[in-house]
Amino acid sequence: MVHQYQLNGYNIVLDTCSGGIHNVDEVAYDIIALYPSKDKEAIVSEMLQKYGHRPDVSRQELEDCWGDVDALVKSGQLYTPDDYAPMAGKLKEKSGNVIKALCLHVAHSCNLNCSYCFASQGKYHGDRALMTYETGKQALDFLIANSGTRTNLEVDFFGGEPLLNWDVCKQLVAYARSQEPIYHKKFRFTLTTNGMLIDDDVIDFANREMNNVVLSLDGRKEVHDRFRVDYAGNGSFDKVVPKFQKLVKARGKLSYYMRGTFTHANPDFVKDIQCMLDLGFRELSMEPVVCAPDDPSGLTAEDREIVKQQYEELALLMLQKEQEGDPFTFYHYMLDLQNGPCIYKRISGCGSGTEYMAVTPWGDLYPCHQFVGEESYKLGDIWNGVTNTERREEFRRCNAYSRPECDGCWARLYCSGGCAANAYHASGSIQGIYEPGCDLFRKRMECAIMVQVAQAYPKTK
Repeated sequence: MVHQYQLNGYNIVLDTCSGGIHNVDEVAYDIIALYPSKDKEAIVSEMLQKYGHRPDVSRQELEDCWGDVDALVKSGQLYTPDDYAPMAGKLKEKSGNVIKALCLHVAHSCNLNCSYCFASQGKYHGDRALMTYETGKQALDFLIANSGTRTNLEVDFFGGEPLLNWDVCKQLVAYARSQEPIYHKKFRFTLTTNGMLIDDDVIDFANREMNNVVLSLDGRKEVHDRFRVDYAGNGSFDKVVPKFQKLVKARGKLSYYMRGTFTHANPDFVKDIQCMLDLGFRELSMEPVVCAPDDPSGLTAEDREIVKQQYEELALLMLQKEQEGDPFTFYHYMLDLQNGPCIYKRISGCGSGTEYMAVTPWGDLYPCHQFVGEESYKLGDIWNGVTNTERREEFRRCNAYSRPECDGCWARLYCSGGCAANAYHASGSIQGIYEPGCDLFRKRMECAIMVQVAQAYPKTK
């Protein structure tokens, strides 16, 4: 399968199954499009009619160009057959029941009252609660016991707002570190916080122990304060931004992400990216809200068209900033075209429900944080393990080839079949799709690939 598009003056050809990306001139671009349906002579004749007026285009040059395209096809770099379907479930089958990561919901409570929150302001449609140290310790023991021969294990401190239970977080890190030499494991921790309770202790500990920190900021003050308010209705921008700036400055070169959500109120989210840059942040992420169709914060069809244009503007801004010597990272544009995930990982899909699980304050196991509270998706608990094996097998079957709607989609080896939670909430099945999300994802990938092409082949002034 080949996907072709033109963006920022580049003619980009993506060969889906080989992963090959080609930056070509307009003549080659047209020849590639015609190659599957017409023979050499028909293509050359058509190209002569279209480009024959140009002094740099002759029959011989067109024949040579066709020959170059033909050579790419024969070498498996264009129109590569899709032979991956039989392999799609192999990686998950091979990994068995090994678990590599847990999302610890240390706090089903929050000190903010964000109306668009998928977690119902941290309660996950249930009761407010804080995880005890004993429950968290058992969760870590469960992870170690089910991690097989894996050395690197990942734990996310999540909520609600995890800083409401900060002492337990610190105790659990200390316990995990004590177990590393015993079981030959290495823990990587991530903290996700709204920033309200950040203080010097949080900064010092997070920068010493957390491999990554995710900081919730929606961008412009008026945008952030529209949704991210306390229970008195007061915006949080002025409270959290100085704390975030202090943490990031102290963090140095360690990883962090400013993580924002754009909604119907701000489909022009590049202005929010620019605000984050003006505040001094350089590791950024903005994601579309996912909510019920009748939610007033949801993106409309018109909003999505604005967002797609914004993705293009964001790509141009990234290239501009890089040229100015002030680059920044946008999480969803991060691609490694040389050493990226192997094909088995790309086709096997998300590891939720198999390699990755969420743990509630009571020790219940769910496929991921977005399924918490959906009782039919409860997998078991950290004392008895996974007992709902039928659900686990359902997630094991999720991959880039398990959804009929994905047939013919050029981007499926980049999304690996997409988010099971979004699919479930949109269609009622984890084997479904969330089409608005697919639409935005494809545009995002086009822009991300264009950035890579432009970095490899910068335009000359």
